[in-house]
Amino acid sequence: MSTDVKVVPVVTRKGEEHGGTGQSGGAVRVSGVSPQHTPATRIWFGRVSNEPGYRSLPHHHGEAETGGYVLRGAGRIYFGEGYAEHLDMTEGDFVFVPPWMPHVEANMSTTEELVWLTCRTPDNIVVNLDDVDDATLAGYRRA
Repeated sequence: MSTDVKVVPVVTRKGEEHGGTGQSGGAVRVSGVSPQHTPATRIWFGRVSNEPGYRSLPHHHGEAETGGYVLRGAGRIYFGEGYAEHLDMTEGDFVFVPPWMPHVEANMSTTEELVWLTCRTPDNIVVNLDDVDDATLAGYRRA
């Protein structure tokens, strides 16, 4: 008897994404491809959304390298000492976040949703850190 397992393509239909994945405050993650619900073993690929004026908790992704693509909205990633540095992104921009880098993902609009596509290897590692006061994040305001 063979113990080989046949692996075939898997489609995750709209509305059937896996929501049981690492979260960090106002950044809501759902996966379309992940070890939790597909035969994938070394990749997490999903959608991250921030409601208007919402942000993630400070966090990092452990050993995972992260690539992101802004589908719609205006995002900002805060990083560095006291989250004093930031990069702004809009629709069509890509971003790379190195492993172990503490950061905050913010929706800079108080009226429009921010939606990203995110890919990370080997999985969706989310390590939440102590929160910071909104006032420490330059230019950020809640809805």
